[in-house]
Amino acid sequence: MISSVFICVGGSADLAITTNGSSQESSSLVVCFGEMLIDFVPTVGGVSLAEAPAFKKAPGGAPANVAVGIARLGGSSAFVGKVGEDEFGYMLADILKQNKVDNSGMRFDHNARTALAFVTLRSDGEREFLFFRNPSADMLLHESELDVNLIKQAKIFHYGSISLIEEPCRSTHLAAMAVAKRSGSILSYDPNLRLPLWPSADAAREGIMSIWDHADVIKISEDEISFLTGGDDPYDDSVVLKKLFHPNLKLLLVSEGSEGCRYYTKHYKGRVPGVKVKAVDTTGAGDAFVGGILSILASDIDIYQDEKRLREALLFANACGALTVTERGAIPAMPTKDAVLQLLEKVDVS
Repeated sequence: MISSVFICVGGSADLAITTNGSSQESSSLVVCFGEMLIDFVPTVGGVSLAEAPAFKKAPGGAPANVAVGIARLGGSSAFVGKVGEDEFGYMLADILKQNKVDNSGMRFDHNARTALAFVTLRSDGEREFLFFRNPSADMLLHESELDVNLIKQAKIFHYGSISLIEEPCRSTHLAAMAVAKRSGSILSYDPNLRLPLWPSADAAREGIMSIWDHADVIKISEDEISFLTGGDDPYDDSVVLKKLFHPNLKLLLVSEGSEGCRYYTKHYKGRVPGVKVKAVDTTGAGDAFVGGILSILASDIDIYQDEKRLREALLFANACGALTVTERGAIPAMPTKDAVLQLLEKVDVS
C-alpha cells in the first residue's frame, strides 16, 4: 500500500500538493495559454453527431482544463486567452473564477463569438468533432492584449498547439512564450493534436514541431508520436529519443491512457503503471494528468533529476487522470488533492 506522505516530494513549504490553495505562494504559479470554448456533448453515448437527440453544453479547451485541474489540487494557476463578448464567454470566465483560477488574463472580443465544438464518442470508439471557429474569439488574441506582468510571474508557462494554427493568435503565442522564457519560466507543451482544425496533416506536423525545441517539458500521446514521426512505432524508445527528445528538453512524458505513462530524461527513462478504475468518460483525462504533474513540478522544479521522486509524482498524475474518467465532463470531473490521495492509499506499488 502507498502512503499519502510520498507527495511531500520537495520538502518545501509551498508545495502545491501539500498545501491548501489559500497558502499557495505566487512563486509556484502555472499560467496556461490558449483556447477555452464550449463543448456540446450528446445526452446519450455511442451515437454520431447526426444521431444525437440532444446536446449538453460543457466548458472545454485543454489549457483551461489544465488550469482548473491545478487549482482543484490546491495549486496556483491562471488562464490567458480570448473568448467572445457573449453569454458563453462570460460563462467561461465565471467558471474559471469559481474554480479559483486567475482569469485576469482573459480578453473579450466584441466582434467574434466564443468557439463551439460538438464532440461525440461513437459506438465504434471513434471520436467525432465538429468545430465552429470561423473565426472564433480565441483565434483573434493580439500581442497587445497580453497580460505581460501575469506571464512574467509564471513558474511554469503551459500551452498547446491549437493557438498556433491562425494569425494573429500564432504570433501572440510566440510572443508570450518569449516573455515567459526571458522571465525564467519553465515552458510546458502538450500539443493536443486536433487534426480537423489544421489546413492539412502536413501543416499540423510542421506547426506542432515549429516550437518543439523551445519546450522544457513535453507531454504527448502514443497517437501523436505516430503522427509526428510519420508512422513510426510509438512504443519504440529509440524512436522517441532519436526523433522527439531534443537537447534542451528536461522531461518528455508519453501518456498511455489507462496503462499509465512513460517518462524520458537525459539520464534515465521508465514507465509508471496506471491506476485502475471503471471508466465512464475519458474527456479531460490527459489534461488532469498534466495538471497533476505540473502542480508538483511548480514547487519542485528539479524533480526530473531524482527518478524516485519523479515516479511518485507521475503516479499521482496518473491517479488524477484515472479519477477524471470516473465522471462525465472534463472540468466537473477534475479531482481534489484529497480524492487523489484516497485513491492512492488503495494502490499497491510493491
